[in-house]
Amino acid sequence: MEESREIVVVLDEDERVIAASRRARESLDGLEDGAPVPAELLRPEGGREIFRIPYDLDGRRETLVYLRDAGDLAAYEELRAGFTAAVSHELRTPLARLLALLETALLPDTETRDLVEQAREEVGQIRELIDDVLFLSELESGREPVALGATAALPILREVADALAESAARAGVTVTVEGDADTELPLRPRMIRVVAENLAENAIRYAGAGATCALAVRREADAVVLVASDDGVGVGDKDLGRLFERFYRADRARASRGTGLGLAIVKHVVASAGGTVEATGERGSGLTVRCAFPAR
Repeated sequence: MEESREIVVVLDEDERVIAASRRARESLDGLEDGAPVPAELLRPEGGREIFRIPYDLDGRRETLVYLRDAGDLAAYEELRAGFTAAVSHELRTPLARLLALLETALLPDTETRDLVEQAREEVGQIRELIDDVLFLSELESGREPVALGATAALPILREVADALAESAARAGVTVTVEGDADTELPLRPRMIRVVAENLAENAIRYAGAGATCALAVRREADAVVLVASDDGVGVGDKDLGRLFERFYRADRARASRGTGLGLAIVKHVVASAGGTVEATGERGSGLTVRCAFPAR
C-alpha cells in the first residue's frame, strides 16, 4: 500500500480509513486513519473513475477503493511506449557492434581472440542494460520493496567502495567513504547498496582520471543524507537538470558503456522512500549528488 503509485484506500465496514497509499494521502485532502472517509472524495467527479472491491478478512468486511483520474491510462501508455522505444534504441548499438565483430571474425586469416573478447564485452553491456531495465520495472511495479525499517549505511558504503576498487583503479578514480557509523537510512540494505553503487559507478565512468569520489552519510538538522561528491570534470548547466532522466547522457558521456539508467534508479529508490535527490556542480568543478531523507 505505502509504495503503490496509485490512489488506493482501504475502508472498514463503517467506511473508516484503515490504510491509504502515499499517493492517496498526497492527492486527497482529509484522509485520516481511523476516521470516516469524506464522502466527496469518493464521488466520480471530473472524469475520475472509482472501483470498489469488497472482501472479507477474518470475519471483517473491508473494501479496497481504487481511484483513477481521467488521463492516467493515456499518460501511462505514452510513458510505456516511450520507454519501450528508448530501450530498443539503446539495445541497437551494442547489438550492431556485436554483429560487426562476428562478421569480422568470419573473414579469412583473422585473429579471433581479441574479437571474441570484444564480443564478450558487448554481451556484458547488453546483459547490464536488460538487468537495469528489469530492476527499474520491479521498482515501479512495487514488486521490489524499498523501505523496510532503517539500516546503518556506513558499513554498506565501505563494502561498495571495496567491491568497486578494481574498476575505480582502472579508471584512475579514488573512491573514499566517510560518515558516522550510527547514521541510519530508511532503506533496506540492498537498496542502500544499489544507490551507493550507482552513484560511485557514475563517478568512476565520468569523473575522469585523477578524480576522487567521496561517499558520505551524515545527519543534518531535519534530514539524513547520503552524498556522492567528486572533483572531476563536472557537468554543464544544461545537463544538470536532466541527469536523472532515463537514458540521458551528457555529451562527454555518450561514448561511455553505461546503461544510462543508473541515476534514474537512484532517484526512484530515494523517492520511493520519501526522500529527494538533487545534483549540483558545473563543468570543470566536479559533481555532487545529494540524497536526503526525512529525519526520524
